[in-house]
Amino acid sequence: MVESNIHYPTDSTLLGDGVRVLIRTMKKITDIVGVVGTKLRDRSRSVKRRLFEIARIARAKGPLNQDRMQQRYRGLLDTTSRVVGQAKRFSKEISEGVKRSVDVLQQIALDGLRAEIDWMVPLVRRVMQQTRARVFGGNTRFEGKIISVFEPSAEVIRKGKAGKPNEFGKMVKLQEAENQIIVDYEVYARRPNDAELLIPALTTHQAKLGRVPRLVAADAGFYSGKNETAAKAMGVKRVCIPNRSTKSPERKREQKKRWFRNGQKWRTGCEGRISVVKRRHGLNRCRYKTEVGMQRWVGLGVIADNLINIGRAIRRRPTP
Repeated sequence: MVESNIHYPTDSTLLGDGVRVLIRTMKKITDIVGVVGTKLRDRSRSVKRRLFEIARIARAKGPLNQDRMQQRYRGLLDTTSRVVGQAKRFSKEISEGVKRSVDVLQQIALDGLRAEIDWMVPLVRRVMQQTRARVFGGNTRFEGKIISVFEPSAEVIRKGKAGKPNEFGKMVKLQEAENQIIVDYEVYARRPNDAELLIPALTTHQAKLGRVPRLVAADAGFYSGKNETAAKAMGVKRVCIPNRSTKSPERKREQKKRWFRNGQKWRTGCEGRISVVKRRHGLNRCRYKTEVGMQRWVGLGVIADNLINIGRAIRRRPTP
């Protein structure tokens, strides 16, 4: 799990982020073209006041005052809607030439600011929809929900950690071979089912190294009878994936054999690779923006880790 570089998302702060970006962009446009066409009305103070009121109500001790909370959200949504409407008028006036500049470079800047508004407005409107659905309809599983207007592709990942039940970012697969070398990695657009990853991982290993591995080790999430049969059919001699729910005495004896336990010990050691790339190469949190930036960040971390481990493997070779 690689976290995106975003703050903890709440509906009110997401609306505040969208309003802040839109007003900031419209101020830049006004600085270029002056008071032409739609006049900018800065509603930043009103939005900040609503955000503070919502936060104060949410932190208050005792039962949550739902009526007061909904009233503040109505005000915040109304103000956000007005800012969005104003931003759309700014974009339209730039496209129609009402807001324009005779300077070529400034006109290019105006076109860029218009593109920024056109990109941000749909995100803010989606946040408004999911806010209405949750606050007034009680729907916490809104389809297409976003958790950041800056990183709309980020996901909510729940891995059962007591200290951090929810993480926000992307799920990453690291595939390791001997000498702690990562032979493949992938950043998933949507969190997949672990059981669907085993056979593609073996296919990738075979394509890159010219043969399937002698032993495959993974945690119980990767297990299925279909996966084990397919792996053995591909030529894997030892499939070391535990089946936690088995009631078969034969299967339980198989999982207690020395080769199986050794394979699981090796897999447990591989878990340290995750800790190392997070601690040493910054894969705990991505500092780049957008989905492309996430892939670049993870790729650079994998390359850096492989350079160190390949160097160590070469150094351990006996000199002729």
